[in-house]
Amino acid sequence: MVRLGRPGWLIGLVLITGRAAAQDPAPALRIELGENVPNPFFPATTVPFVIHSEVCARGHEPLVSLKIYNVLAQVIAIPVLQGQPTEVLDQIRLNCGSYVAVWDGKLLDGKSEVTPGIYYYQLVVDGQRFTRKMIARR
Repeated sequence: MVRLGRPGWLIGLVLITGRAAAQDPAPALRIELGENVPNPFFPATTVPFVIHSEVCARGHEPLVSLKIYNVLAQVIAIPVLQGQPTEVLDQIRLNCGSYVAVWDGKLLDGKSEVTPGIYYYQLVVDGQRFTRKMIARR
């Protein structure tokens, strides 16, 4: 059995190494999912997002989806692109740039309106997932 002369040196090394790693600058974000506006909302809201140019290198057009979920993780709605009411954000190809998704507060059936509560929206770009929370309140 090997005994260490100072058992605390390993813990100090781990703490110092962990601190140094935490101070490294974070890599540049390639996708930004903004907070919905307004939040809390009722009945409609918008969701801004940005796909940076690094994602579109060599002419690549990323595959994009944005869906609204209830607290049971069930898809309840799929927003549309602002200014393009027929462009549902479900597995579509987009160029890099800034976008705004619009949700009118209607559920997938197109008739029922969202009820007050907590909801989640998730942006998926080429398989990368970005999720935020929003609140519906009258």
